[in-house]
Parts: sequence; C-alpha cells; structure tokens
Amino acid sequence: MAGAMLVAMGTATAQEKAPTFAFEAPKIAPGLWKDIDMLETEREEYATNLATCAGNRVASAKASAASLLEAKRLLAVSLHLSPRNRKALVTIFQLGKGLLPEVTEGDYSPQVFARLLLARGQSLEKQTSPENQSLGRVFIELAAQIDPKNEDAVYASEVNRLDHGAVDWNALMVKP
Repeated sequence: MAGAMLVAMGTATAQEKAPTFAFEAPKIAPGLWKDIDMLETEREEYATNLATCAGNRVASAKASAASLLEAKRLLAVSLHLSPRNRKALVTIFQLGKGLLPEVTEGDYSPQVFARLLLARGQSLEKQTSPENQSLGRVFIELAAQIDPKNEDAVYASEVNRLDHGAVDWNALMVKP
C-alpha cells in the first residue's frame, strides 16, 4: 500500500514539472473579417476544424518549433473567425501550459480539410470585398500548408504569393 502511495505521488510530481516547450498565443484584434460572406455556423465549423488541426499537428510533431508556429497561425485564423471558439481556446490554454493536446479525430482528414479550405478560399477570392479576398488567400495558403501534396492548393497558393505577396501572418497573430 505504501509503495502504491509513493508511485502515485511520483506520478503527480512528474505531471507538475515545468513545460517542455514554450507557446506564445496569438494576440488578435477584433474586427478582422467581420463582414465576410460566411454564416456564423460556417465560421464556427471552420474555426473548430482549424483548432483541431493545430492541436493534432503539435501533438504529432511532439511540439517542434515548426509545429508550434503552424499552430499559432491556425489558431489565429480560428479566433478571427470565432473569437470564443471552444476548441481554439482550450488548445491555446493547453499549449500555453506546455501540455501536448490529445490527438482528436476531426470532422475531416487533413487532406479533405485542405480541399475544403481550397474550394472555400477560391470562392471567397471571387467576391468583391477585400475582407473576403483576404480570407480567401489565407484559406488557400493554409490548404497548401496542411496538404503540401495537393498540387492544386500549392499552385493556387504560389500564384497568390506571386500576385499579391506572402500572407502577412504577423498582422493576423499580433494585436496592433
């Protein structure tokens, strides 16, 4: 019995260790993409899937520096779409505490989600509003990052980069 108590105490102490990685949460300013052509439910669905993708990629890569940067971008877009998105806020909290999120099954595989982002991004780019076009370019770049084997997404992302410049991730992740 005493041995079991020591094992339990040792487990608790191990779990209370300092974080093994540092994550700086995106700091967003409200108002970006508030007048886009998306229903609130669609915004929420994309936000949840982006946050799920962020958490899964960090967990799969064991919180590599590249995965943490990618997660910050995905979570910033998620919060811009839905500032109170449950999955995004929980993932940001866990990463901020140095905890790897549990890998969870999302609504879509990464390849299917990338195709959805590409299609929705192309649809938004055809709109006349600069907000829609901006979100469209972000969705297309994310599609290429999520599934770099999707040649259509990569091509569309590269054409956007050549025509409009790279997406300014700092503007999306840092409050002015």
